[in-house]
Amino acid sequence: MKFFKALFVVCYLLVLTGCNESVFDAIDEHQSFLASVNILEPSITFYDEDFALIATWDLDNTYTGATLVGTNAILLYGHQLDEAELYDLSSGKQIVKLKTGIGTTNALYDEQAHAIYLTNSKTNELTSYSVTGELQQSLKLRNYPMSMALHENMLYVVNYKDTFLSVIDTTTFKAIDEWLIESSSQGALIVEETNELWLGGHGQGSKPNEMVQVFDLTTGMVKKEIAVPVMPITLIQQEQEVIIASHGSNMVYSTSLDGTINWQQEVAANPFSVAYFDGRLVVAGYDDQTLYVAEHAHIIETVDTGKGAFQLLVRE
Repeated sequence: MKFFKALFVVCYLLVLTGCNESVFDAIDEHQSFLASVNILEPSITFYDEDFALIATWDLDNTYTGATLVGTNAILLYGHQLDEAELYDLSSGKQIVKLKTGIGTTNALYDEQAHAIYLTNSKTNELTSYSVTGELQQSLKLRNYPMSMALHENMLYVVNYKDTFLSVIDTTTFKAIDEWLIESSSQGALIVEETNELWLGGHGQGSKPNEMVQVFDLTTGMVKKEIAVPVMPITLIQQEQEVIIASHGSNMVYSTSLDGTINWQQEVAANPFSVAYFDGRLVVAGYDDQTLYVAEHAHIIETVDTGKGAFQLLVRE
């Protein structure tokens, strides 16, 4: 019932702004897309299944990240911005602003709770917002919370400049456990089939990280390490395969769920993000403004995109 009330408020806000000109090009709500969030010259470029350009959103603010909220909204946030902005994709109009304060490092949408979780490096807090922009709860964590992963009402938050991962029960919004991790860890992935959390990272100073650590979700203990040098910071899963992007070496690795490496390939210049779209792997080259489309470890297509391709979002 609360969700439907929230949706009503969102729709009402859209009606109020309906007479204003759309800020961005509308994206058909039935259109599948891959979106590249580009941060050197801020923009979002949307592509269809054939990697034809659907639309380009040229952004006025220095956003550093975005996340999809449901299937028809996108939240934009920036580390140096004091507000995050939620846009309706099908109209291109802004729905609401979230008063976040500066320091936002990451955002994640919880479909079950209909809540938006934000981490903040200035306050070292995790906050929860409704889809209509109201601050619901906040929780103090360790130093520089950033990467997040959600599984069965448990939110796993990596404190980037600390040696602890915080485990939060989203039903009570309380920290129930902490795990020892390496400092500068990043890129948390839940693998349900093996009841594990895979965690990469940058490493510190002159010692770059060369491993993905695999944690048991039940005990919080490290089960094994997978060598994927250098600086494995992005991990995604597609069925029985895990893709790991190591941006320090421009390498992309494919592993099975037991950690066995299936193949590895040098792809892109400084890859920060990878995604599966329409059955194909896409790698974003941050430095060369190019999306690389791969099938079975072979590059089959390249697509020019905006400068500083930093994050990929997929709606299918």
